[in-house]
Amino acid sequence: MKSVIHILLLLCLFFPLTSLAGITQWVDFKLENGHIKIPIKIEGIDTFAILDTGAQLNAINKAFVGKHNLTFTKGGKVRVDGIFGEQVFSKLNGISLSIFGVDMELDGAPPLSLGHHSTGLLLGSGFFSQFIVQIDYPNNRLRVMTRDVMNLSEFQNIRAESQRSSGEPLVRVALGNDESFWALLDTGNNGGVIIERSYAESLGLIDKVTSSSMAMGATSMAVTESTRVPELVFGPYTLENVLVSFPAEGQSIVIEKQSSISGTLRKSQKQQGILGYDILKHFVLTMDYAKGQVHIGLPEEG
Repeated sequence: MKSVIHILLLLCLFFPLTSLAGITQWVDFKLENGHIKIPIKIEGIDTFAILDTGAQLNAINKAFVGKHNLTFTKGGKVRVDGIFGEQVFSKLNGISLSIFGVDMELDGAPPLSLGHHSTGLLLGSGFFSQFIVQIDYPNNRLRVMTRDVMNLSEFQNIRAESQRSSGEPLVRVALGNDESFWALLDTGNNGGVIIERSYAESLGLIDKVTSSSMAMGATSMAVTESTRVPELVFGPYTLENVLVSFPAEGQSIVIEKQSSISGTLRKSQKQQGILGYDILKHFVLTMDYAKGQVHIGLPEEG
């Protein structure tokens, strides 16, 4: 018989929570290169799933599919907006999945480049939108709760909202004393802060570049340049000596995603940046993805 925690998590992940109420125990996760990874099985093969607040859909790793010579039924097409461009993929159906000890079938997952074949799946908005999720980065653990348990609006301590076009979480941050800007809170980004080149120019950062590197998005690669700024204001906290990256001259980068699936686009707040692991790793993040409510805290001592 499956435990209550397994059933609650599974239902939270794939179905609306109209009749459930509760909070799970803490579940340990693996941090790899800044990515949150939980153990799963695909077609009976042990692998990991990445939890990504910046992804608008679930996806399977094409390297994992190729490594194990897997074939799936193809569904309709989906347009995937990556940070460095967009591509159209066929959705794959009939994926046999075991997660938190419960077996099910997953449909509608396009094959994307998710790094090494040891990672099999990416879980995006389908995981986060159904409940309040709490991620304790310093202690490598997470738990979920239904909205009956907590009204996060009473505790949020950073200006935030759910992006209308994609549902992704935006937060208001500032680089030192400069004017604040909206940034995507992205657990799938293993860097620090990524901003538009035009915004970097307005802040006088172009002439302060200290390094450049190739960065990989969901659909392609691009050259980025980086420098460090004295401070980043993130809710009630101020971080020092923060790495900030932006596309090199002539490189294309999509900071403000409109939609992952073709259709009518709706404008939201002007998004000028993305926040990743190098910022989030210090905090306990509590988030109501669907309502755009966020609390930033420090881990409990002891």
